[in-house]
Amino acid sequence: MLTLSSERCGLVHPKSMPGSVIRDAYTGPPAPPIEGGGGPGGGGEGRGSSRGASFIGIYILIAASTMVFAAFTSAMVVRRGFSGDWVSIHKPGVLWINTAILLASSVALELARRALRTHRRERFNAWWTAGTALGFLFLGGQALAWQKLREAGVYISTNPASSFFYIFTASHAAHLLGGLIAMLYVDVQALRLTLGPAKRTGIDVVAIFWHFLNLLWLYLMALFYIWG
Repeated sequence: MLTLSSERCGLVHPKSMPGSVIRDAYTGPPAPPIEGGGGPGGGGEGRGSSRGASFIGIYILIAASTMVFAAFTSAMVVRRGFSGDWVSIHKPGVLWINTAILLASSVALELARRALRTHRRERFNAWWTAGTALGFLFLGGQALAWQKLREAGVYISTNPASSFFYIFTASHAAHLLGGLIAMLYVDVQALRLTLGPAKRTGIDVVAIFWHFLNLLWLYLMALFYIWG
């Protein structure tokens, strides 16, 4: 009596049949896929890659902004050192108030981030809105400082010191306005309760850039009162 193996006869054992009902009867159904697995479309790995790319992007922006202000500083130091027409200008006292407002805005954003990490959405909305409002208030204070300088007869072309003051403050205000637009977008999304994981990455990125602008302003204040 002949005995033929299943392989030689072209037969396949049920356990080796992929995706079959008979195989499932032997071994049970296949294990479910890992939740948030990779692949295009926002799995866990995809979100991690996107978050990392976002942080790389903001750090590149911060580096580029730092280089711009470093170039302005170098030009200011050279212009002041090799000319005899440098006359320091009287800085408006409102600059100190603006500094306190900007620092308070940065603190509000950090409190908002902490509230979000503890799932206190209403507290996040309140602190983030307060930080955004303080940012716009800072811009208003800067406009007031420029107005006071114009009332005192100090314009961008008055002397080199006034030129660099307007250049520094206007450049900082332009960066700040970009940050405020991003903050306002996050604020609207938060009030509409549409903050998902991707939006939370945006919150961290915007907050980092805002803290950088705070540090940059403190540097400018020291520059104005020491060198300006």
